[in-house]
Amino acid sequence: MYYHRLGNIPHKRHTQFRKEDGSLYAEELVSSKGFSGIYSNLYHITPPTRIKSVGPVKPFSSKVVEDYGLKQTHLNTSKIGVTGDDYLSGRKELLKNSDVTIALCSPKSKEMNYYYKNAEGDEVIYIHDGSGELHSQFGKIKVEKGDYVVIPRTIIYKFKWNDGPLKLLIIESAAPIETPNRYRNELGQLEEHSPFCERDIRPPSELITETKPGEFLMKIKKHGQLHEYVYDQSPFDLVGWDGYLWPYAFSINDFEPITGRIHQPPPVHQTFQAWGFVICSFVPRLFDYHPQSIPAPYNHSNIDSDEVLYYAEGDFMSRKGIDRGSFTLHPGGLPHGPHPGTVEKSIGAKETHELAVMIDTFKPLYLTEAAMEYVDKNYPMSWTE
Repeated sequence: MYYHRLGNIPHKRHTQFRKEDGSLYAEELVSSKGFSGIYSNLYHITPPTRIKSVGPVKPFSSKVVEDYGLKQTHLNTSKIGVTGDDYLSGRKELLKNSDVTIALCSPKSKEMNYYYKNAEGDEVIYIHDGSGELHSQFGKIKVEKGDYVVIPRTIIYKFKWNDGPLKLLIIESAAPIETPNRYRNELGQLEEHSPFCERDIRPPSELITETKPGEFLMKIKKHGQLHEYVYDQSPFDLVGWDGYLWPYAFSINDFEPITGRIHQPPPVHQTFQAWGFVICSFVPRLFDYHPQSIPAPYNHSNIDSDEVLYYAEGDFMSRKGIDRGSFTLHPGGLPHGPHPGTVEKSIGAKETHELAVMIDTFKPLYLTEAAMEYVDKNYPMSWTE
């Protein structure tokens, strides 16, 4: 990320910063990789360590299916309804391994009467349907359909959703979410050949300073459990902050596709990286322009990764029977490719208007027990003429 600041901060970090009454503001360092990674310095009206009470511990994880087998898989989640009561209970985890968990969330209630902190994973939230604001210690970010909302671990936040449908794809990572190495120069700036740049990244733009005393419930995820803490002051009591660690939004519609004379491989669509997986964006683009090009992707075998596609918008020309909001999982060990008839049909096509999010993992993915009700049992045989 790049340096950003909001509000009032002292001239030097770790020095006296006093209120009008002469008392000190409370400085908080939020750091990664011990003290060697990116960090931000936050300045609170009240120390962030004052706990009023500690509540119960609740399980907050899903079980995987161990004996599902090696199968091309279609999860027909296109007609999925309400997934739970609220933002947390509504996270229906469908696919996971030790590096990443993939969930859908369409909660019954849009209200968050608590603050949430994921203390064990970074989150990428793709807003398939909905709009509103992300509120965090770092301020407000307006978010809308098509946005990736990237929230580093330990950031305290809540969403304020507008009226209307709400459907979220939530990708939780055990490692930091980053922009791809090959698009950054030695100082971290996105280079000229990158399909997006810093102008497309939307940081918090308006600070929230909540000062009224009361009881403030925070739910914290750690060790696959949900822990409840009550504080006597809001975690959003900042007067200022600066640094490199903060949440941001990036629209899939601002991803500029890389095209060529012949079919380009999936890495040209890469948007984020993490240890153990990558996230790619398939967006509207011109097809290949070689006179004998075949726009449909070629058959390929994943020898070291599992490939997940979440179909967001449009008609994916290489697939049949896949609707908006469904997943496909093509595991390593099996070849996959265009469905019968789609290769010839693609020849001569000039462009596509599809939108999809792809997650490629380097360890096998497992279906959860919750995913089993959406399995299309006919999909493994769908390449048969």
